[in-house]
Amino acid sequence: MDLIAVGRRIRMAREANNLTQEDLAELMDMSPTHISVIERGQKAPRLDTFVLLANILKVSADSLLVDVVDHSVEGVSNELYEQMKNLPREEQKRIINAVRVLTDR
Repeated sequence: MDLIAVGRRIRMAREANNLTQEDLAELMDMSPTHISVIERGQKAPRLDTFVLLANILKVSADSLLVDVVDHSVEGVSNELYEQMKNLPREEQKRIINAVRVLTDR
């Protein structure tokens, strides 16, 4: 499993929620060092810790695992949505058209 990719997604979700590692650690009742270890991909979180992370960060587990799960369509869709939602409407249309070209085979 690519723990670095999972950790990066956790960090991005934390930052999207305007939380510091210290804030998240407090909400999870663990040390900031432990959060840092998870975000750097040095250690996989336990399943219960992972579920708590997803719930606190208000993201699906699928979106955190999109890089490591082969069948994560929802996660890919969510990531694309998150990347596009703040773009101007014309940019969104250009991206959608590019995806259509890539999938029209």
